[in-house]
Amino acid sequence: MGIRTVPDPAPDPTSGTETDTAALLRACLWMIGAVISFTAMAIAGREISVELDTFEIMMYRSAVGLVLVLGVGAAFGRLHRIRTSRLGVHVLRNIFHFAGQNLWFYAVATIPLAHVFALEFTTPLWVLLLAPLFLGERLTRLRVLAALAGFIGILIVARPGPDTLNAGTIAAAAASIGFAGTMIMTKRLTRHETLTGILFWMTLLQLIFGILLSGFDGDIALPSAGSAVGVLVIGLGGIVAHLCLTSALSIAPATIVTPVDFARLPIITILGFMLYQEPVDVLVILGAILIFGANYVNIWAETRKKR
Repeated sequence: MGIRTVPDPAPDPTSGTETDTAALLRACLWMIGAVISFTAMAIAGREISVELDTFEIMMYRSAVGLVLVLGVGAAFGRLHRIRTSRLGVHVLRNIFHFAGQNLWFYAVATIPLAHVFALEFTTPLWVLLLAPLFLGERLTRLRVLAALAGFIGILIVARPGPDTLNAGTIAAAAASIGFAGTMIMTKRLTRHETLTGILFWMTLLQLIFGILLSGFDGDIALPSAGSAVGVLVIGLGGIVAHLCLTSALSIAPATIVTPVDFARLPIITILGFMLYQEPVDVLVILGAILIFGANYVNIWAETRKKR
């Protein structure tokens, strides 16, 4: 969910200055921060969904994020890095992101959290299939096999049928497609744009989208004191999560970082059981492991090829 930046390839942890255990430990600590932030966003989204619709959540979330981006950018003298030269790509990127994030918030409010996270892990598989269309990347045999294995995992998680398929499951699956579009557009932008510029246009454009769609019916709900805390958690968590993710990938390769990110699933499964009495579904765990395995094999193969 949220912006998923694509930094330069990280150093190989088996050679050079980043070989020491301390570097890998720093990367894992950054990823733990990302896991905590993404998990907090899901729980906060579930809590405030009783008062605010998804458009209102996105509007307030983006307002908090914009204040943070401007404040940090001004403090570190980086606001001059914001450019308008690729505004069209920013708009397209944030249409994907806004749609995906809205669907994600709808899903966390309507289906078990473990189901949402399991289906969200299919985002890289959609990137594999869409990258040849948008980035001109080659669709190799291994990528096709990885995608097929991942989609078998989707079927295990979703178990589509007249009694099991519902709007929340469809929303979670569709959200992963929106996030894939976000990743592809982000990859195009990171060739020329800085993280400050990407975050600025993300928060500003999505604030505009949120205001327009929230106010379409002429009724924008104000958050209560309790919901305001949730909005702050979501706004801060979105920025912190992707800062942590980007920092981790700048230290260690995706083969190290990805398994830590997958820890979100057992954590959210336990929290869903403790907070909302959501049953622990063994098939969801099995499907998620298959999805993760498909992603990891592809990442591992790409890493070996670059070496």
